[in-house]
Amino acid sequence: MRFVKHVCNVIIKMYNIRCNNCLISYAFKEDADIVLFDKEVFVNIKKDEIFTDPANKITDFKFDEQVADVFDDMINRSVPGYPEVVVMSGLFAERFVQSNSNCYDLGCSLGATTLSMRQRITQPGCRIIAVDNSLAMVEHCRANIAAADGTVPVDVWLDDIRNIEFSNCSMAVINYTLQFLPPSERRQLLQNIYDSMLPGAVLLLSEKVTFDEQQSSELFIDIYHAWKAHNGYSEMEIKQKRNALENVLIPDTVVTHRQRLTAIGFKRCEIWFQCFNFISMAAFKL
Repeated sequence: MRFVKHVCNVIIKMYNIRCNNCLISYAFKEDADIVLFDKEVFVNIKKDEIFTDPANKITDFKFDEQVADVFDDMINRSVPGYPEVVVMSGLFAERFVQSNSNCYDLGCSLGATTLSMRQRITQPGCRIIAVDNSLAMVEHCRANIAAADGTVPVDVWLDDIRNIEFSNCSMAVINYTLQFLPPSERRQLLQNIYDSMLPGAVLLLSEKVTFDEQQSSELFIDIYHAWKAHNGYSEMEIKQKRNALENVLIPDTVVTHRQRLTAIGFKRCEIWFQCFNFISMAAFKL
């Protein structure tokens, strides 16, 4: 196996986040809060070929064993900026997680964000609760957590995130999950999280979004599909997956996200990352 690292000036700390066949590395320079990213991928990572062959009928997308088995490859080639969002989730955890509190990773999939938070949390008495409603994802996540080093306790729950009774929360992360809930049920979930939050807590919300202006939406979608093609997906794969997600993933506009979070009670809501029609927002309870 051959790994490549980019080194800039003097590195004083190096951290790794391992998730299945991926190893995401990041480092800190002594003279500034600059984070360097690199992703090292093992040669035996399973390639996403789910939509390679033409299908007579496209069924709705499901996070089953077939998807879980290739999820590392799928999400890195399908969600621009995913490794950066995972790493930054850990940095937010280092800054905002409070002692003797709970942290939630909602829609945890294979556990990459959970591992990122776990490696960066320094406060005592904290616990991470990772939740997913896919049995295949939960089984993979539990295996990844068990194989990784870390002192922060992690509970991995097989459940619908809408059923969770949140408590004593200093940080919650919902990375690319809210978009799969019925739009009418999104506010109540966020309200439940907000009501359980301690003062000073943070919510990270990463989503695929749409835009009010049709021209902007079409532009970003076209560039996004070109990016997927650049990553090796064929036109057929892109089309078939888009059709599979059509009735499952329903994106909101940025305005809708902001208005909803503000109405719930969050006083500050900032977009800290965007690439094409994918964003990540940080909402703060003051």
